[in-house]
Amino acid sequence: MTTHDSAPTTDPDVDLPDMPDPQVREFTAHSIGGGLALLLGLVGLLGAVILFAAGSVNPGFAVGGAVVLVAALISLRGLNTVAPGEARVVQLFGRYRGTIRQDGLRWVNPFTSRTKISTRVRNHETAVLKVNDAYGNPIELASVVVWKVKDTAQATFEVDNYIEFVATQTEAAVRHIAIEYPYDAHEEDGLSLRGNAEEITEKLAVELHARVAAAGVHIIESRFTHLAYAPEIASAMLQRQQAGAVVAARRLIVDGAVGMVEAALARIAEQDIVELDSERKAAMVSNLLVVLCGDRAVQPVMNTGSLYQ
Repeated sequence: MTTHDSAPTTDPDVDLPDMPDPQVREFTAHSIGGGLALLLGLVGLLGAVILFAAGSVNPGFAVGGAVVLVAALISLRGLNTVAPGEARVVQLFGRYRGTIRQDGLRWVNPFTSRTKISTRVRNHETAVLKVNDAYGNPIELASVVVWKVKDTAQATFEVDNYIEFVATQTEAAVRHIAIEYPYDAHEEDGLSLRGNAEEITEKLAVELHARVAAAGVHIIESRFTHLAYAPEIASAMLQRQQAGAVVAARRLIVDGAVGMVEAALARIAEQDIVELDSERKAAMVSNLLVVLCGDRAVQPVMNTGSLYQ
């Protein structure tokens, strides 16, 4: 699992896409507290009702009531309720006029349009993707990305639909990372998807950040949730892994047996238990290696004669 409190640093080993520079940046829209505007609007509505009632006496009051009613309705149209974790992108005749992030009741120019956008933390989990790794082996993998909108202006104006954009770019980044590295590395110092999950997810985060930065999105966390060989080769690859484990275990056993034989010969020579010539040493080494390296119980053979008879 990889968590990013800030933007990931650029990794020279990752082939990052060349995304266009943003044409607009978020800034704070001019707004005031909506309590006073709400009070004045309600007073205006009450005044319009009174003027309409007085219009039966003097038609001029009815005209004044209509004007007050229109003014009150226009004023009330500028009210906005902003909940925590939300923002309002303000536009005036198609031009971006800022973003309201302060929660509560706010009032802006009533002739502007306000688009609600969520700034809460979200997660996106890809479907299980089937791709070929760097060695051409078909594998299955899926990932989850935790993200949130950092720049509401870019999320609104730089991409068509920022939620779909994040989903598509996440899948593209996962596929690209999968084909760059093998599931299991044949070289000891090579990176692999299974053996170097932390490093690979860090590279995934770097590429994701580069892909979605144009949409004003910040990647908080990324990780693989599913990683396996495709079913058609899973059994063959399991046998290969088992064979590799057996070879590694045998290598460790042989290294330990050789060390024990060396220690035994050195101890015999040190305490002068018996004098061994080169042929007897060879026979002793052979017997000890058979005993120590065998995977079955040894059947002892009692030699009542000598080595040369």
